[in-house]
Amino acid sequence: MAPIAPKENNTLNRTLVVIAVFLAVFLAAQSWKTVLEGRQIGFAPRTPNTFTINGEGKVSGQPTLAQVSLGLYSEGMDVPKVQDTNAAKVNGIIAAMKTMGIAEADLQTSNYSIQPKYQYTDGNQTIVGYSVSQSFNIKVRDLTKVGTVISKAGELGANQVNGVTFTIDDPTGLELQARAKAIENARSKANELAKAMGVDIVSIVTFSESSNTPNQPIFAYRDMATAEPMAKTAPDIQPGSLDVSSNVSVTFEIR
Repeated sequence: MAPIAPKENNTLNRTLVVIAVFLAVFLAAQSWKTVLEGRQIGFAPRTPNTFTINGEGKVSGQPTLAQVSLGLYSEGMDVPKVQDTNAAKVNGIIAAMKTMGIAEADLQTSNYSIQPKYQYTDGNQTIVGYSVSQSFNIKVRDLTKVGTVISKAGELGANQVNGVTFTIDDPTGLELQARAKAIENARSKANELAKAMGVDIVSIVTFSESSNTPNQPIFAYRDMATAEPMAKTAPDIQPGSLDVSSNVSVTFEIR
């Protein structure tokens, strides 16, 4: 076997030295870690000092969408005839809505029912006729047309208004503004409390939020049993404004 050349022997020695140094550093680090862990035995983990603050933010916006719920109620002795009468009126209302610029996607039937009408005499139950009721929802995106929609439906036979609800079609922007106000409110309260307590705020530990974008309902019920058409004069429907709110709960670490 040939002897190892001096140059190769030097390279091998340097490699062994590097490995030895690495092992020494690694073992020292592990030993120190063990010492530190040993010092913690019997002690509970440190829990940071915190306090939790609630903040509220609110912004107002104009409604962009009205949802009108209308109904038509008809009575008669013969079910097919009552259905035909009711359907003719409803179809006329839907056609008129489309003429007024209401998209087909914004017209939706919400209820359709056929019920017998009973008469009770001397404990005996007798069917004396039938009623057909159909309800439908109309989304009105031009809020200046809400009153006209209701008036026109009444002219064509609708005899029930179940409700008018105003809402904001896309409240995302207002929700962001409300959240920003709520966070600012929480931080302002936290700074005041920290100053009063003589502590410093280090960081935010937890954060949670609940938001609210309400609808504004206007109810105007009609007596279904009378089946009387509504007045032709368009009612003055005011959309007003809606409040979008955000409530946040923020936990701050202090020292």
